[in-house]
Amino acid sequence: MIDRDNAEWIADLKSEGEQKEAALADLRSVIASGLPYALSKYLSPDNPQFQSLADEVTQDTLLRVLDRLDSFEGRSRFTTWVHKIAVRIALTELRRRRWRDFSLDSLVSETEEGVSFPSLMIDPSPNPDTLTQQSDMMERIGRLINEELTDKQRQAMVATAIEGVPLEEVARRMDMNRNALYKLLHDARLRLKKRMANEGLTTEDIWAAFDRG
Repeated sequence: MIDRDNAEWIADLKSEGEQKEAALADLRSVIASGLPYALSKYLSPDNPQFQSLADEVTQDTLLRVLDRLDSFEGRSRFTTWVHKIAVRIALTELRRRRWRDFSLDSLVSETEEGVSFPSLMIDPSPNPDTLTQQSDMMERIGRLINEELTDKQRQAMVATAIEGVPLEEVARRMDMNRNALYKLLHDARLRLKKRMANEGLTTEDIWAAFDRG
């Protein structure tokens, strides 16, 4: 594998022909080699599902990286940025698979303070400042959801937007049709958007906490 700096990665991936294919092959190796350790907290490499997940995540990551090359700001090594994208995609897919084993009620942990979110929402990172920022953001979002949404709105929002449960399954388990679920989620988003605006919080602030390249 060729040892590239950030500029060389970008240039090779934007090129054509053999140069681009070689860069993609190297990047595929980088992604695949980093997944076992990154996901070991959630899924053992010995698990029968691991290889299929790794293959799917690797391919999705390559496509995402190619689509977002121009958004790389160079504040880290290119491969570190790619690794974070891969882990985020992997955790999203794990959340989508995990819903099969839980009821909707168990998707949200209830504490005396209200709803809390699973650790899968926060990307593993060697940077303590990043982890602190992500944890603080999730705590803030959780507080808004607790204070602003009804029980049904909270249940539907957490299941679909955070846990990745398919809409059809949420509707079935909440005993409502798809249109009613759409209306419930639409109203929940409007309430959250208004509350976020009142607190000076934007969607860009949220994405910035979880997407630093």
